[in-house]
Amino acid sequence: MERFFLASALALCVIILLSLYRGVFGPTVFDRIIGAGFIGTKTIILLVLMGFIYERIDMFIDLALAYSILNFIGTLIISKYFIRKGAK
Repeated sequence: MERFFLASALALCVIILLSLYRGVFGPTVFDRIIGAGFIGTKTIILLVLMGFIYERIDMFIDLALAYSILNFIGTLIISKYFIRKGAK
């Protein structure tokens, strides 16, 4: 089962790298925000998988919840800033 979790974590890392491209080279600011949010979401899943690999799921769930709250609040703040600024 550990091999499955490691393969899933590796696949998630590849997906994170693909969305990093969208976050850096997105045609608009909002595409970049969506790319950053997607990276945050996949990082949360990666943290939970690490919890299964290290058999410390309780600790990694707490970290994932804290990171998800920070990711959500950060995305809202950045979106609100660019909406007020009128970015294109």
